[in-house]
Amino acid sequence: MDERYYEEKLDLDLAKLLPQQQQIEKVEAFRVSSPRLIGDIGLRAFLQLRRKALELVRKEAIDFVYIPIPSFYAALIGPYLHRKTGVKYGIDYIDPWVHRFPGAEKTFSRHWWSMKLAGLLEPLAIKKASLITGVAEGYYQGVKERNPRLERTCLFGAMPYGGEPGDHDKVRELGLKPYLFEKKEGKLQLVYAGAMLPKAYKPLEQIFRAIRANKALFRDVEFHFIGTGRTPNDPQGYNIKPLAQRFGLWHSFVFEYPARIPYLDVLVHLEASSGTFILGSTEPHYTPSKVYQAVLSSRPVLAVLHEKSQAFGLLNRTGAGVTIGITEDNISSLQELVPKAFGKFKEFQESFSPGSVVKKEFEEFSAFKVTGKLVSLLNKLQ
Repeated sequence: MDERYYEEKLDLDLAKLLPQQQQIEKVEAFRVSSPRLIGDIGLRAFLQLRRKALELVRKEAIDFVYIPIPSFYAALIGPYLHRKTGVKYGIDYIDPWVHRFPGAEKTFSRHWWSMKLAGLLEPLAIKKASLITGVAEGYYQGVKERNPRLERTCLFGAMPYGGEPGDHDKVRELGLKPYLFEKKEGKLQLVYAGAMLPKAYKPLEQIFRAIRANKALFRDVEFHFIGTGRTPNDPQGYNIKPLAQRFGLWHSFVFEYPARIPYLDVLVHLEASSGTFILGSTEPHYTPSKVYQAVLSSRPVLAVLHEKSQAFGLLNRTGAGVTIGITEDNISSLQELVPKAFGKFKEFQESFSPGSVVKKEFEEFSAFKVTGKLVSLLNKLQ
């Protein structure tokens, strides 16, 4: 969709990461109405995207159409193109489609309708798919369970989003500098960058509870939360601040910058930090892609992750940081685990050397390597 129709602030530096010869097609979209009835870009540009996709498939003899979701509605373009031209298509699950949306317990609410629509539309979108991928197997496991016949006609593959060393090189090439916080002598400044998942608040509450009970241990620590707000553009859309205030940690131990900032600016702040803080979810399938960027920033990692998360095992195997494993049932134990892990992290941080990290496994998640996995799956479709 043409960027003129985006609601979010543009990240113009992203385009500088693309190959110069990259072919980019843009379509128009319906603008957001007032009052705002439809915001989803996949809906506002659905007809235009579908029309352009059909034109390209016919004009350029396309062999395969790969559709990342969300926007979930875009997945419905796949069966349309297949019906019109016979072209094979695949869907990449960046997020699960059919799940219980937070707030869906309220009948006829927006979240309730989203959950109901997901259950109706997903089977239509995937029925003729040739390939389904996801960040981890858990992202599409539900699809296989709900549609057992699909395994006879469709390939599945997990390809985690990793980190690209060239992105960090671009930060230095452009001369970007941090601007959200200043380096403080004697302070251990940890950065969490990215949206907060609904099921991450429960462990975060226990972490804050542990900090409040052990303020002497954390006296030299600052947690900086970046891009964690309710909406991408609102600098006042705090999500972390109310929780930090409740535990008496706001602007002493905890800081928040709610609005999203450009991707390369995020990398700058990771590199300016003393270490990166990664908070996962109580859901075992969730593997934060920020893990790979954190390691490539050459800073030690303090991570609270589900013990079955792929990232949890990866960090432990590579020696990139200190991890705390959680499950749905042991969240309350964080009050005891966090102080112990943080004491260990302080020692780890003082002796940390990027060269001590086993980089071989992380190289498997570069853009080049992950694309190679996709290519191997596509070759099986021929």
